[in-house]
Amino acid sequence: MTKKNDTKQLIDKLDETHALSRDEWICLIRDRTADDADYLFERAQKVRIRHYGRDVYIRGLIEFTNYCKNDCFYCGIRKSNKNAERYRLTKEQILSCCELGYSLGFRTFVLQGGEDGSFTDDRLTDLVSSIRMRWNDCAITLSVGERSYESYRQLYDAGANRFLLRHETYDDTHYRKLHPSGLSAAQRKQCLWDLKEIGYQVGTGFMVGSPYQTFENLADDMLFLKELNPQMVGIGPFIPHHDTPFADQKAGSADLTLFLLGLIRLLLPKVLLPATTALGTVDSDGREKGILAGANVIMPNLSPPQVREKYLLYDNKLCTGDEAAESLRSLTQRMQKIGYEIQVSRGDSLNV
Repeated sequence: MTKKNDTKQLIDKLDETHALSRDEWICLIRDRTADDADYLFERAQKVRIRHYGRDVYIRGLIEFTNYCKNDCFYCGIRKSNKNAERYRLTKEQILSCCELGYSLGFRTFVLQGGEDGSFTDDRLTDLVSSIRMRWNDCAITLSVGERSYESYRQLYDAGANRFLLRHETYDDTHYRKLHPSGLSAAQRKQCLWDLKEIGYQVGTGFMVGSPYQTFENLADDMLFLKELNPQMVGIGPFIPHHDTPFADQKAGSADLTLFLLGLIRLLLPKVLLPATTALGTVDSDGREKGILAGANVIMPNLSPPQVREKYLLYDNKLCTGDEAAESLRSLTQRMQKIGYEIQVSRGDSLNV
C-alpha cells in the first residue's frame, strides 16, 4: 500500500471515528501531500456544513492591555521587551468598544490582554458585570491567562461565558523551551480543567511551527484536544517578533496550519474553529482558506485604532484593513465570494 493511500485512509478513519492513535497522527501529519490536503478539506467542509451550515460567526476582539508579567520567549508583549509601547484601556474605553461593536452587529465580545496585575479580580469582575448589565444578549469571552480557580469562578459568576487559554504545546519539555522557568505545561492544563469544571465554554489551541516543535509534539496536541473536548480551538502559525529571543526563527507554515484546521474539524466535528489573524498575516487569503479548510469563526478587532499596533504579539500583525471592525462590510463580501455568510449571533458552540 502506498504512502499516499495510507494518509487518505487515515483521513477516512478520522472522519468516521473522530480518533487516531499517536503513531497514526504522526504519520498523517508528517506524510501529508497537497493532494491529501484537498481530500481533507473536502471532507472537513462537509462536516462543518452539516453542523453549522455556511455561517461564519464574528467575535469582537478588544485588546485591553498589553502589560504582561510573563516573559514568554515568542511574545512581543513579554515583560522584558523595553521597546513595547505599553497601554491599558480604561473601563469607559472598553465599554465604548462594546457599544461600537454592538451597533455593528457583534454579539460576542472577547476581552484579551496580557497577564496584567493592574486588572485585579475585583476590577475585572466590575468590568464583566458592567458589560453583562448593558448587553445581556451577548456572550462575554475572556482571554487573560492563568489565574486561580477562585478568580475564574468570580469572573464566571459576574457574567463571563467563555474563556480562551491556548495550551500552546502539550509536551512539558517543549513548553520549557518556549517559556521561562516558573511556567509549566502542567499548570496551563490545570487551568483549562478548572475552567471546564466551573462551567465556561472553553477554548484552547497551539502554535503551529513554533521553535523546536516536532511531529510528535503535534500528535500529542491532537490527543490532548480529544481528551479535553473544548468548545473552541484556536491555532495559528508561529510568527517571530523582532524584539524577542526567537527573532531569527522561521515562521510556521500556513499550509500545515490549514491541514491541522481540517484535521481538528474531523476530530471535533462540532467545535468552533477560528480562521485566525496570524493565518491572515502569513497568507493574504489565509482566513478564506481557513474557512474552506473547516473553520467557522473570525475575530475582527474592536480595539481603539490608536492602540491596535501596540498589541504586537508578532511582527506584521494585521491591525488595519479587514482586521478592523469598521471593515466588516469588506469581510462580509470576502466571505460571500467563497460561499459563506457572516452571521450576527452569539454563535454558541454545539460541542457540549
